[in-house]
Formats: sequence, C-alpha cells, structure tokens
Amino acid sequence: MAVKVFGSPASTCTGRVLFVLEELGVEYEIVPVNMAAGEHKKHPHLARNPFGQIPALQDGDLVLFESRVITRYLVRKYGKDSGLLKETTPEAAAAVDQWMEVETAQFSSPISTLVFQLLFLPVFYSGTTDEKVVEAELAKLGKVLDVYEARLSKSKYLAGESYTLADLHHISYIHYFLTATPHASFFHSRPHVKAWWEAISSRPATAKVTAGMSFK
Repeated sequence: MAVKVFGSPASTCTGRVLFVLEELGVEYEIVPVNMAAGEHKKHPHLARNPFGQIPALQDGDLVLFESRVITRYLVRKYGKDSGLLKETTPEAAAAVDQWMEVETAQFSSPISTLVFQLLFLPVFYSGTTDEKVVEAELAKLGKVLDVYEARLSKSKYLAGESYTLADLHHISYIHYFLTATPHASFFHSRPHVKAWWEAISSRPATAKVTAGMSFK
C-alpha cells in the first residue's frame, strides 16, 4: 500500500517530504489539498493536522504532521541503511541533529520570510513587498550563510562527507530563493555554499521533485 501525502507538490514543506520518499524509493500517492479553497482549514484535513497546515502523511493506520518529523519517521522506517540520519554512532547522529536544528532555528526564518515577501506575498495575496523587511532578512541570511561557508570549507556536506537530512531539509526554500528572487548571489558568491547547493540540487530525487515546484 502506497504512503499517502496530503499536500501540494509546490509546497515547500510537502516538497521536503517528497525529497525523502524519492531518495528512499518509497511508493507514494499525493492527495491534493486545495489551499485556495481553504481545504487545509476544514475537515477532514483538520483530523490529519489540527493546525490546518500541509503536509500530512498517512502510512497504514499512522497519521503524522510536521514535515521534519515525517522525514525522520520515513528514514527510520524505510531507510535505516540510507545514511540520511547517520544513526550508526551517537556522534554521527548528533552531527546530523545539530545541523537539522540549525536549519530550523537559524536558516528557516530569514529565508522563508524572504520567499514570502518576494514571491508568495505579491503572487498570492496581491501584496507589496516590504523592502525594509527584505533588507533586514537578507542581512540575517547572509550571516547564516557565512557560517555555512566556513563549515562547508571543511566538509562536503553540513554533517560530514555524506548527504543527510541536514542538507535535504534546506532544499525547498533555497530552490524558490534561487529561482524566484533576484538574490541568487547570496549563494553563488560563497564558493563552498555554491558547490554544496550544486551537489544537493543535482541529485535525481531533488531534480524530480523540484521540477514540480513552481507557482507560475
């Protein structure tokens, strides 16, 4: 029986789950949730995610929400030997946990705000980009990427020499930031960050999912 993903292929958080499913070769079905019609804020979706967000995952009788929780569940159930969580030793697992936490606590806020201001706000809400917010969040993102540049000068990937969820969790927002905003230089001007992005974005699973990530 295929795993069901309730969401939208264009969604950043749904994409995070799809990257893992593709990496692991798990059979899945995308069940569309029409956010424009408000389906995410109504039943039956609220029974899957009481906060009215996407995605949600159904695997047999189990229903999960929160994309970063879903990705870890999928690796532990379907990809223990994939290396995506490096749970072979406490030290290796801690390196992955550390950089996943950095993505959540340091990276996600500025880049998601920028993508909202520069893409989602004008496209979906007929709003006007707040340039002061953009300037402030670019400064925050730049500081984070400087840390990444230093880290990636010592290892190919954030948690070491192999690809893990610590890298994968970044992909969705970077994809939109580079393809739908005028600030790609923030990544391209940092050679180790640029090489890292080229490595993770060229993976077959990444390319397949990002091909469907567009709001045009």
